[in-house]
Amino acid sequence: MESTLVNKVVNSGLLTIDLEKFYPEGDFVYFDIKDYLFQGLILKEKDFRTALKDIDWAVYKGKNLLIVCSVDAILPLWSFMLVAAYAAPFAKVVFQGDMDTFLSAHYGKVISQWNKEDYADKKMVLKGCSEKVVPASAYTAAVQFLQPIASSIFFGEPCSTVPIYKKAKDI
Repeated sequence: MESTLVNKVVNSGLLTIDLEKFYPEGDFVYFDIKDYLFQGLILKEKDFRTALKDIDWAVYKGKNLLIVCSVDAILPLWSFMLVAAYAAPFAKVVFQGDMDTFLSAHYGKVISQWNKEDYADKKMVLKGCSEKVVPASAYTAAVQFLQPIASSIFFGEPCSTVPIYKKAKDI
């Protein structure tokens, strides 16, 4: 007696969305303004401008540059802008904020550019396992984008999912 194995996952019609595929490419480096503060507290404009002119900005070529200040100091807004102006010709991306903030902004932008027609009335699973860290905010943005158009949304792997949303049936 021969039995045929049936792949229920393939036959389920689930569309798998792997957010890791949208992870930004390239190396990430930090530019910490704390290294340019006088006595670790104050940013002196003249000294800061001189220091920025002396930096070999080519070391940031093709990199994702995250501008931060890792100490509690009051900085003028132009300090971030000045670093960005110097780095922009070299860096792939210049962003003011830490990695979590960058990834949230990145995924929000990527998801907002999805074509709604590609997902309309579909059953979807947002893939849970990944090698790179996909922030919770990316999953939240995906659900917010997909919920008005999806038939259903699950989280996890197609063989083992957690239901997140199911469109109510019309009466």
